[in-house]
Amino acid sequence: MSLRTLCLTLLVVACLLILVLPVQAESDDRSSVNVIYQTTFSSDPHWTTNSPSSDYWDPSTGRYHFSIEPSTGNYAYTTIDNLDGPFTFEYDVILDRVDDDATFRFGLTGAEMDFNKGPNVFSLFTNGKHDRIMWLHLVTTGSKQMEVNSQSDDELTSGSIAYKGPTVRYELNKTYSVVINYEEELKTLTMRVNDKATGREVWAYFLKTVESVRGMNRIYLGSRGDYGSMYVYASGYIDNVRLTQPGPAITPEQTLVSPETTPPRVTTRKPTVLPTPLPTDTPESPADSILAVLALGIIGTVLVIRGRKKY
Repeated sequence: MSLRTLCLTLLVVACLLILVLPVQAESDDRSSVNVIYQTTFSSDPHWTTNSPSSDYWDPSTGRYHFSIEPSTGNYAYTTIDNLDGPFTFEYDVILDRVDDDATFRFGLTGAEMDFNKGPNVFSLFTNGKHDRIMWLHLVTTGSKQMEVNSQSDDELTSGSIAYKGPTVRYELNKTYSVVINYEEELKTLTMRVNDKATGREVWAYFLKTVESVRGMNRIYLGSRGDYGSMYVYASGYIDNVRLTQPGPAITPEQTLVSPETTPPRVTTRKPTVLPTPLPTDTPESPADSILAVLALGIIGTVLVIRGRKKY
C-alpha cells in the first residue's frame, strides 16, 4: 500500500469519528433520563378538570386549551407517581389573553392543588402591578414559600434573593418554551424561558430551596387558592408537556393517587440564603475510548497489510 493510500485511509477514519461521536453522545443523553410523563396532545390526554368548557383538549390544533379565572378555582390536572429527587419539567405555552389581575399558573403540586400549600413548584405568567412578568414559585414540604420574578430588584416580593437583572416582560401570541429544573444535590430550582421560534433565552433565574423538594403527584394548571377578581381571564394553549428524572429510560405505569390529606400550614417568611451562580457540567461521551480503539485497530490493519505486500 502506498503512502498516499494510507493517508487517505486515515482521513476517512477521522471523518467517521467526527460524524459518529455527536450521534453517540446524543443517544447516550436520551437514554440517561427516566420519562415520568409526556404528551404532545396529538390525542386526548384525558386530564381531569372541573371546567370542561374552559380547559380542554383541542383536536383541531393538537394542543390543550385553558382559560383561567381567579375567582372560580378552576383547574385541570393529570396524576403522576409521587415525585422524589431531581427532575426536569418542560412545556410550551402561548398566551392570547391575560387580563389585569389574571394569572396563568402551571406546574407540579400535591393533591391539595392550592398554590399557597405545599408541596408545589409553579411557573406563572401574570399581569399585575409590574405588567406582564414571569415568576418561579415554590412551597416545600416543610411549608417554606419562595418566589422570584422577572421584575428587576423586586425585594418586596423576594427579599434579598430578588432577581437583579433588567426587567423582562412576556408578549401575547408568542410561543414560549419553559423549563423548570430541580437539582437535589445543590438544592437549586431553576426556571428558563425561551422564545420557541428563535431559541433565544428570554429570562432565567433560580431559587435555593434550602430543603428537598418532594411529594408532588400532579401536573396541574389552574387558579385554586387564588381569590381574585371575577370575569378576568388568562387564556391560551399549552403543548409538549414533559417530566423527566435522571436514570434509565423506563416509562412507569401511573398509579392511583392516595386520598387527600390536610397539608401543613404555609408560612411566608423570606429565606436568608443568597443566590449563587449555578455550575454547568458537560458530560463526556462514553463512546470516545471505544471509537479511539477502533480507529487504532483500522490503522494497525492497514500497516500490517502494507508490510505483507513488501514481502
